[in-house]
Amino acid sequence: MRAVGEETLPSVGRWRRRTKRANVSTMSASIAPVSRVAATRLPCRHGVFRMLGYRDGDGTEHIALTMGDLGNDNGAGPPTVRLHSECLTGDGFGSYRCDCGEQLDAALAQIAAVGRGAVIYLRGHEGRGIGLLEKLRTYELQDDGLDTLDANVELGHSIDARSYDAAAGILRDLGVDTITLLSNNPAKALALHNLGIKVVGRDPLWVPSRPENARYIDTKINRMGHAAPPQDDCWADLLQMQTPAVAVGPTSRMLVDRYGPLVRHDGPLVIAQMGQSADGFIASRTGDGAELTSDADREHLHRLRALVDAVVVGVNTVAADDCQLTVRAVPGPNPVRVLIDPNRRIPPHSKVLQDNQAPTLWLVDARTAAAAPTPSTAAHVEVVPMESHDGTFEPEAILRELAARGLHRVLVEGGGRTVSRFVQADVLDYLFLTVAPTLLGDGVPGIRFQGTDLVRDALRPPVHRLLIDNDTCLRFDLSHRATPPTLGMETVAEALRRQDSDLR
Repeated sequence: MRAVGEETLPSVGRWRRRTKRANVSTMSASIAPVSRVAATRLPCRHGVFRMLGYRDGDGTEHIALTMGDLGNDNGAGPPTVRLHSECLTGDGFGSYRCDCGEQLDAALAQIAAVGRGAVIYLRGHEGRGIGLLEKLRTYELQDDGLDTLDANVELGHSIDARSYDAAAGILRDLGVDTITLLSNNPAKALALHNLGIKVVGRDPLWVPSRPENARYIDTKINRMGHAAPPQDDCWADLLQMQTPAVAVGPTSRMLVDRYGPLVRHDGPLVIAQMGQSADGFIASRTGDGAELTSDADREHLHRLRALVDAVVVGVNTVAADDCQLTVRAVPGPNPVRVLIDPNRRIPPHSKVLQDNQAPTLWLVDARTAAAAPTPSTAAHVEVVPMESHDGTFEPEAILRELAARGLHRVLVEGGGRTVSRFVQADVLDYLFLTVAPTLLGDGVPGIRFQGTDLVRDALRPPVHRLLIDNDTCLRFDLSHRATPPTLGMETVAEALRRQDSDLR
């Protein structure tokens, strides 16, 4: 991270020479007066923010969303601040032509994650200050091949007509004169510096690019000097993240929002993941569930695999999906594969038994293993005899076996019966449940366990909602909930046995 004094405005070359006036608004040394008009609260999916309404000397209205004590004298250091320029198409309509809406969402999520900071939402910044309808005219030119900067110039506008005087005035009203700026844009740091706000650091704010905005983002990086994301998609940074303080550094906001709690988790970690339809099925009546959730959710699953030591699946999942259980969609190591198969029913031609991409533990009933010779297996496969109860293994026994082998971070991936057993046994720290906007009507059910007579007695652990393409992922934090009354494994087995014909 460079100090503000080391920042330089990007070279603008040919397109600045075509501009009728240079952009000098960011270099103003005066702070426009702002008046606080209202103060209230805004509960949203990221938490509860304090929402302050301002009006500047031109009558333009602005918003500050704050969380925590922003004072510079409270010993917590400078607060993190995002200056967000109004973008109706991105913020309101979810346009993919830019990354504005996703950056706003990521900024709110990051500030909520650390519990301290502010988003200053600046009105009058539409289209980098040229207005909404003029921005739409530049879109027309971009449709014909111009980039976002040349389109502004073609219409006779400055490349960037935004002023940050109101932002500085709002920060002064909030009692803040020193900040860490959450932005990819060096010009914002320079503008605040020239307006008397001390910017001690600038943390980039990266969100995944899309085909629709790849050229737009590339133009900002190459022609406006915006920070470029690491080529490794920030995965290495995330894996090394140890504390919330590091989470506000140069790390993908999307990755931190989804996986930060897992990386920061101390000690053994047990998580489960499952994708299901909106009406609670993980596959159709024929067992087809391969394309139920989005490609982005499958990438999410691979990221979970990359974060654990071992991935656990039941025999029916292997038989139905012929899964590989490796990390292919993202960088990261393959976990050890753990196959729950008391009666040794996994077909010998299954990929997990044939390919050697990852060590594989084949858990079988000790009596079954003793009754018949163990079939010949590849070098990467180890048959592990275990004591079963009613034809299955207790989740605690599986975890003890894995811990004895140094496998302390465990992902339970499927299927419905296996995940249900781990939920019922109260051994999960987190459950990721991805819900696809699909109705199957019937099929293979997802999580089923001993329920409650009253809704008020149902499990209601803390939950964090994550948007994964068109799917909604619910991350349940099960690590701090009160333990429910213990049910004997025989009772659980009886409840689950009734579902054997449907669950996999």
